[in-house]
Amino acid sequence: MKIKKGDKVQVITGTYKDTVGEVLACFPKEDRIIVEGVNVVKKHMKPTQENPDGGIVEKEAKIHVSNVMIYDEKAKKAGRVGYKFETDKKGNTEKVRVNKKTGAVIKGKK
Repeated sequence: MKIKKGDKVQVITGTYKDTVGEVLACFPKEDRIIVEGVNVVKKHMKPTQENPDGGIVEKEAKIHVSNVMIYDEKAKKAGRVGYKFETDKKGNTEKVRVNKKTGAVIKGKK
């Protein structure tokens, strides 16, 4: 899966089309992700010790990874993810993710 936790993505289909948000969680075995503010559902919660009142809670549900594209904030454009190899000053080669439309390197959280 080319989309990682912490990436900025834009939804390209469905009710939330053109919405930009951050990926909160990834589920590679299911090819699904949770995006901040997208696919918000109401869940009925039973009263528990942590939540004694219970009630109705709004939370984000999973969406398929094919419904989003990586988003470049500087260019304000969404694009597909590609890979390229970069060499640093010491001669070390590293494989990095790249936005194919803008050519910008996608920085991962380390």
